[in-house]
Amino acid sequence: MIKELLQDTEERMVGAVEALERDLKAYRTGRANPEILDRVKVKVYGTEMELKQMAVISVPEPQQLAIRPYDVSSLSAIERAILKSDLGLNPNNDGKIIRLNIPSLTEERRRNLTKQMNKRVEEARVAVRNVRRDALNDLRDFENDGDISEDEFHDGEEKLQKATDHYIAKVNEQGKTKEQEIMEV
Repeated sequence: MIKELLQDTEERMVGAVEALERDLKAYRTGRANPEILDRVKVKVYGTEMELKQMAVISVPEPQQLAIRPYDVSSLSAIERAILKSDLGLNPNNDGKIIRLNIPSLTEERRRNLTKQMNKRVEEARVAVRNVRRDALNDLRDFENDGDISEDEFHDGEEKLQKATDHYIAKVNEQGKTKEQEIMEV
């Protein structure tokens, strides 16, 4: 019973860490990274599709992304979607390929991105702690119902805290790595 609870808790904590990892990849760092386009949705053929499903995205230069759509007729729709997104990038369309030049980040922009990123890291920490709180409540319910003994409760609580500390450390490590990446000139 405790084993299943801890396993489920750990899976949920892993989910919180993976969600943070996906979100941090979308932060611009001044270098061309195709993952900044992961959230861009293109309205084409009467439906919304992810950009990465419609085109090949490559990095021909350290400060540039090249987007080559599978269907050339969707170029203008891709261009509109990029302009509508909150990336702040201007696409250059040559009729076959869209090029995105990634400008270097100013010191002020780096600091703002770091603040935003740190806020997201704190949300991930809170998510991990919420998972721990839920599991601890379940453990208390098990003890109150007489399903587990007091010793089993304390043992489960200890294992739960170790798992929480482990995943909080992972979150902190990811945040620190991304902050260094953003602040790198």
